[in-house]
Amino acid sequence: MGALAQDLRYALRQLRKSPGFTSVAILTLALGIAGNTGIFSIVNAVLLRPLPYPHPDRLVAVYNHTDPDGNSSFGYLDFLEWQRQNQSFVSLDTYRHANFILSGVRTEHVRGDLISAEFFDTLGVRPLLGRTFNSTDDHLGSAPVALLGEGFWRRRYGAQPTILG
Repeated sequence: MGALAQDLRYALRQLRKSPGFTSVAILTLALGIAGNTGIFSIVNAVLLRPLPYPHPDRLVAVYNHTDPDGNSSFGYLDFLEWQRQNQSFVSLDTYRHANFILSGVRTEHVRGDLISAEFFDTLGVRPLLGRTFNSTDDHLGSAPVALLGEGFWRRRYGAQPTILG
């Protein structure tokens, strides 16, 4: 144990004698540790940690080509036909990112997704309050229905449960 303490004192004296080398060594160690931490965080989040859904190993994402403006090259009626003819998957659902304008006391631009009715059933998740969509919500001409994220519900509506259906 005494030899270790003597070696540490010697190393510190040498580092004090050459501050340029010491700075480069500390910077190199800091960058190496930061890089390893960042890479491990990404690998952990993407590859090691399971998705927060029941049976994530049974979920498959299928994408369709989009044009440079981000518009999908198929329509919702095409999806409904694919869903009707589906024989390979337990369920087939779709989503598309969209921007909305929420009017009222103050107008607000909101990012959201347009999804098919069984989307949450496929993922096996339920809302904390209210309901998910049902099959009558998924027909042309039906009244619009929205699910609010908890943060948006608290910020915009003050967590009032009376606005939920």
